[in-house]
Amino acid sequence: MRHAISLALRGEGRTGANPIVGAVILNANSEIIAEGFHSGGDHAEVVAIKSLGKTPPGSTIVVTLEPCNHTGKTPPCTEAIIAAGVSRVVYAVKDPNPIAAGGSDRLRAAGIEVISGPLETAARFFNRAWLSVIERERPLFIWKIAATLDGKSAAVDGTSKWITSEASREFVTLLRRNSDAILVGTGTVLSDDPSLVPHDGVDFKNPIRVVMGLREIPETALVRDERAELMQVKSHDFDQLIAALMAKSVKQVFVEAGARLGTAMLERGLIDEIALFQAPTLLGTGQNFLGDLGITTLDQRFDLSILATRQIGSDLYTHLKVGK
Repeated sequence: MRHAISLALRGEGRTGANPIVGAVILNANSEIIAEGFHSGGDHAEVVAIKSLGKTPPGSTIVVTLEPCNHTGKTPPCTEAIIAAGVSRVVYAVKDPNPIAAGGSDRLRAAGIEVISGPLETAARFFNRAWLSVIERERPLFIWKIAATLDGKSAAVDGTSKWITSEASREFVTLLRRNSDAILVGTGTVLSDDPSLVPHDGVDFKNPIRVVMGLREIPETALVRDERAELMQVKSHDFDQLIAALMAKSVKQVFVEAGARLGTAMLERGLIDEIALFQAPTLLGTGQNFLGDLGITTLDQRFDLSILATRQIGSDLYTHLKVGK
């Protein structure tokens, strides 16, 4: 299952509205004989089955998500598994999508042994964006912050390039690539003129560039170039933002907004995680990365949980979950 999860991660940013899924086929001696992951075409189970050709007796397929039981762009994975003659199916996460659910029941009815739950917590974490859409009817929002150790995102004169190291900026490119959309406010576009595309040279569809706010975007702004789709949400209403993102089948949004929009989203309960890059430098004065939350006592604080931490270049990177 650990290997299946690692395979699933290869599909990040490539599956559209679908989850990332990895699958491994074992023979009767528990040896890996085939594998696959979903990257926008066939589902992971089908990729693995097709790569094998003929499935030997006594085979087990290990998959990160319960095999689907409906016909969408592709036929049901349950039918492919049954037709392949697989003896056992092991999956980590039960499919919460009512349209595709019921795979385990269909497999059992066909006489296939089904085991659920191994490494469910890990598999859920890596599919948390898709699960957010299904279970909460909104995308997962990750706010990227680059700041000094004293919490400044820019100097008094507004200069902010570059607070963090080149290595951190390269890592941000990876985080962008794994997202379906990149969100900023009009203020960021007007002050920084960012391109909001991953600078990795990968020949693959770039995330949608989403700009929220009432001010007009200049015709010469880099976000208007041909490298990625631009969507402007001319509103301060987050419900309109979510509706627009859902209409585009966006599962994960990388928020590169400044303090005003980021703080407003945090107060609204829309920031799920924070990707914090801290440079080992101090400014003393300048622009805070976070606005006024109206907190006057310790009991009102926003609690965060550390998901991961590491040194990247000269910077400290901490990935945090908002809330407990």
